[in-house]
Amino acid sequence: MTAQPERPQFDAPARTIRAVDYGFFGPDSPTWKVWTHATAVIGFQRSVVLEHFDPALTAAVADVQGIYTDPRGRLDHTFAYFLIAAVADSRMAIEASEHLMKVHAQATGIEPISGKRYSANNPDSQLWIHVTGWHSVLKCYEVYGPGPLTPAEEQRYWAECVIAAELQTCKPADVPRSRAEVRDYFAAMRPKLCTSERAHQGMHYLLHTPRDRGVKLWSGSRLVAPATIATLPKWMRTTGGFDHPAFIDRGYRIPMRMAIKALGNEQAKQAVLGNFLGPMTARLYREHLEAGIPQNPVTVTPQEARERYGRTNRSSASAS
Repeated sequence: MTAQPERPQFDAPARTIRAVDYGFFGPDSPTWKVWTHATAVIGFQRSVVLEHFDPALTAAVADVQGIYTDPRGRLDHTFAYFLIAAVADSRMAIEASEHLMKVHAQATGIEPISGKRYSANNPDSQLWIHVTGWHSVLKCYEVYGPGPLTPAEEQRYWAECVIAAELQTCKPADVPRSRAEVRDYFAAMRPKLCTSERAHQGMHYLLHTPRDRGVKLWSGSRLVAPATIATLPKWMRTTGGFDHPAFIDRGYRIPMRMAIKALGNEQAKQAVLGNFLGPMTARLYREHLEAGIPQNPVTVTPQEARERYGRTNRSSASAS
């Protein structure tokens, strides 16, 4: 009998979100603007659903069972990690990245469709998570939020996407650097993607979480799901088995835009984050709003941050 991998756990960081520097992007970046907008909640649901088109990630999710035993905790921790990568200081981001890779290293097993071994830290799977996350959040920002970024902002957004990928196991040369390259990436990935009974279970569970998992998550997932589905191409909707009529796409867009506009009030946004995603995300977002000027008000590269705050550096410091 194959041992089940230990459920990955991303613990809430003890530090505040931005103490030492501005992280990798800074206050004027499109990354800060897009990832802290209320539309990021829709983009997040979109991205975690799309993960299941990768059979290796489906196997990891199904074997670990985290979204089924503790869906709110898993979603809270996952979104919190994305938020840390986007707006936290470089110390918190590096420590969170290293911790996540350590727990992902335990998530290995056999992918039943191919019979091959999977690893949650596999660079190809990590790239799929990364690209679908950054693309989904931008897509929902465009559809339900302020609209498209300026050409200069979009160019910078995808450049920042490449930088953020350095926190994972992605191969830098494989990360798309423009909207056109994102389209090419999806076209190249499509023949490799598939669904299965376990993939459908995960997708539908995330779109329409059962009531016994909590009323807040049950109602929140159902309110967001039509907006999420409306942003997806027809082949994904059909293959995933969650397509809906076109009139729902048209009818849902304006009410969702109005709801998002109402969340321009930061208190309302924090309430949504706390109720729908969870306390860790809400805490980090509140700290983001309240953070003053850090000790060193500059941005740095992931490599610089790793040299200062990475595990090797911390181990050397504690030994001396």
